[in-house]
Amino acid sequence: MTSSTGYDDLWDEFHRVVNMNSRELETWLLTEEASEEADFVPGERMPPTGADVLAVLGKRKTDLEDHDAEVMARVVSIVHRERGEDLEPDAGESAGWRRYLMSMGHDPLRPAGDRATDR
Repeated sequence: MTSSTGYDDLWDEFHRVVNMNSRELETWLLTEEASEEADFVPGERMPPTGADVLAVLGKRKTDLEDHDAEVMARVVSIVHRERGEDLEPDAGESAGWRRYLMSMGHDPLRPAGDRATDR
């Protein structure tokens, strides 16, 4: 994928809303709490969106493909729909809400921009 201003902005916003680093996200995705699927076996499979986010976190911006841009746009859209523009720590109304966001790499209890850099 050729880098452009639009993708640069998307990349930056994705990395702002995804405030878990790849190690934290992978560890979370392999827990039973990360999925509501009845046939989920902890340690063997990850929720699909989380696995896509993890794949993007493992890439350099110059290595992104169209699917990666779609994943980044979807995650940014979902996090902003759920949280608005203000990404300050919020416990939310339920544990399920936090679990849902964490499965995309966004921990709503963590301050915006507060994540260990692993890219």
